[in-house]
Amino acid sequence: MAGSVLGAALQLQQAALWTSAIYAALLAFAAACLLLLRRWRRSLRVLLPAMLIAGTMAGAGLAGWRACAYASEALVPALEGRDLEVWGVVSEMPQRGDGAVRFLFDVERARWAGDAERSLPRAPSRIALGWYADNTGLWGRVPEDASRAEPAATPGVVHAGERWRMTVRLKAPHGNLNPHGFDQELRLWEQGVQASGYVRTGARDAQPERQAQTWRHPVERAREAVRDAIFERVAERRRAGVIAALVTGDQNAIERADWDVFRATGVAHLMSISGLHITMFAWLAAWAVAAAWRRSSRLMLWQPAPHAGLVGGVLLAALYALFSGWGLPSQRTVWMLATVALLRIAGRQWPWPFVWLCACAVVVALDPWALMQAGFWLSFVAVGVLFATGSAQEGGGGAVARLARMAREQWAVTLALTPLSLLLFQQVSSVGLLANAVAIPWVTLVLTPLAMLGVLLPSLWDLAAWAVQVLAVVLQWLAELPLATLSAPAPALWASVAGVAGGVLLAMRLPWALRLQGLPLLLPALLWQAPRPPAGEFELLAADIGQGNAVLVRTATHSLLYDAGPRYSLESDAGHRVLVPLLRALGDRLDTVVLSHRDSDHTGGAAAVLAMHPAAELRSSIEAGHPLQQMRPVQRCLAGQQWSWDGVRFEILHPEEADYAGFTKPNAISCVLRVGNGRATALLTGDIERLQEAALVGRTPVLQADVLLVPHHGSKTSSSAALLDAVKPRVALVQAGYRNRFGHPAGEVMARYAERAIAVVDSAHCGAAEWSSTHPEAVGCERQESRRYWHHQPP
Repeated sequence: MAGSVLGAALQLQQAALWTSAIYAALLAFAAACLLLLRRWRRSLRVLLPAMLIAGTMAGAGLAGWRACAYASEALVPALEGRDLEVWGVVSEMPQRGDGAVRFLFDVERARWAGDAERSLPRAPSRIALGWYADNTGLWGRVPEDASRAEPAATPGVVHAGERWRMTVRLKAPHGNLNPHGFDQELRLWEQGVQASGYVRTGARDAQPERQAQTWRHPVERAREAVRDAIFERVAERRRAGVIAALVTGDQNAIERADWDVFRATGVAHLMSISGLHITMFAWLAAWAVAAAWRRSSRLMLWQPAPHAGLVGGVLLAALYALFSGWGLPSQRTVWMLATVALLRIAGRQWPWPFVWLCACAVVVALDPWALMQAGFWLSFVAVGVLFATGSAQEGGGGAVARLARMAREQWAVTLALTPLSLLLFQQVSSVGLLANAVAIPWVTLVLTPLAMLGVLLPSLWDLAAWAVQVLAVVLQWLAELPLATLSAPAPALWASVAGVAGGVLLAMRLPWALRLQGLPLLLPALLWQAPRPPAGEFELLAADIGQGNAVLVRTATHSLLYDAGPRYSLESDAGHRVLVPLLRALGDRLDTVVLSHRDSDHTGGAAAVLAMHPAAELRSSIEAGHPLQQMRPVQRCLAGQQWSWDGVRFEILHPEEADYAGFTKPNAISCVLRVGNGRATALLTGDIERLQEAALVGRTPVLQADVLLVPHHGSKTSSSAALLDAVKPRVALVQAGYRNRFGHPAGEVMARYAERAIAVVDSAHCGAAEWSSTHPEAVGCERQESRRYWHHQPP
């Protein structure tokens, strides 16, 4: 068991896949070894290591063979950015909002749009599509100087199970890659999504056509009907979203502000169909089935009631998980419950570590990529803690005893998971114990039953909405308490492992003299400090945020953020999704935020960043009426402003006062920041264009820099020859989205950099880029240094 988990974990570290034949050979060799070892049991000293090695090969072979099968269906590069006509079925209930509808689409057949005769390379079987009002979505790629000639269209109304014919434009699944960041490409890999794209609805495109309602995906059709009925019944959208999430598992129904409160109070696991919900439902179902079974003597003679309860509980839990969307956490829980139930029915009285490892091995065999998910480790560490502390084996007792046991369980799990939460999320809720003490019984015994029974009697959703409101008031009050959420830098792996062990030791039923030995193990994780540049040096981290700018500048004791990335939608921006988690993981407290200009791809994430760093000074060229002016006093950028931190000099080079009076668009007054220590220099240029570049060159005697943030993401309007000849950078950083609709960086611009032998590093190929003044000629790329085989490698 341990060997198979270890083998899968090792295979997940591969940067590139081997051939499927190698993984098949590993599986065959492991099977042969296990058969031989069953017959040869002379020495445990030889048998156990041999079984571990064979299990490791089996785990690695199975995970690798499945990965090869999946990778063989990847999107052919020749299909990227080309118009295709596809026929298929909507395979999941759509998500609506922000002038768009998003859905998964199972492709049945495809051809080139407008050219049915030309042969088409194999199209992927499952794609993620967006139907946008402006016909460009997030993934279109059109000439930068093209005017919008196509009329806007209203996103279509699609439902699960419908067959459609559409013209689409696709790209390979490509997500942002940042240190300590969420791996979107892994999530798409696990979901079986081989391409993403958008529906073409322009005047020259064949209009999407609904062809039929099929019998396929009946559960998704039912989920969509229930979700829509909840929103029709409950007028207040925020309450309806929580109810919809609890009934159908649609986490997107919960608004971001509510998620922030749930995370701050440590109850986010309760607000969606999680392993806790599935396990609780399985326990209640098993009790009900066993009680009903005992009423029939004939059934009792056929099978014991406990066995019938176990089978019934697992089956009903599987149906509940299926209706809630069959998400990966639900799947893992169902497989774990099924494994434990089979062991009990078979009469296997194994010690708890073997039961725990067996359940883990089954889950990893079915989903090896679960080992890379935070939810997997939180769930299995929590279960292991309950086993280790003896809580999982206890039962019975009166109400007071049960309450005391629940409190002890929550305390034990909180102690053990705090270091793990710091490693995974870099924050813990100091009010989590109190919040869960209130929320767990309220959600489990009141809110969830009302929400579920509302499917049969919709009027109960009104009571469920009232229950949501009561809980929201309590949680909001707790979230607003001082120090409700504690943050810390992401500790090293060894420190987190030691911390989890220390938490388990403190929670176990041992003499206090032994339990207190866990305190030293907790300290490395709780007191961890992220490394910073030495005095007199500085470093840049150009975050991978898609189409926009966001560069973190760090000295020995200070941090500055230059631009804050784009807003992706009304509910998502680079601040919440990338920058706030990144700053938290690095342990950074921003001293200054510089927003080069007002464009949303530079200021979209600023509100989230400023809210998390209330002491940060804000410098920008934004106008007086800009919404950010209400959050923080803004110091206008002016050429000549300068300051020093830790032996590193910061200087604003543009704009001058006269530029504000004469500018025609925001790009012209982008704040240009130079950072240097006398040995290395960085130049951050915002979206300045040729005229501003010429003015900058003309009034700055020495403009040379080692690293240049490419102006305007590599637009044709910028990176003039005069600027490049004056700056003479070794490295040029381009922050632009993969296959963005503006065509950044432009080919002719990249040619100018190539002519001067300037190394160009773009975020689409590099991910987050790290540069240090101690090694000014080198750039570290997250997409290369943390590469895994499921990560997209752009051509």
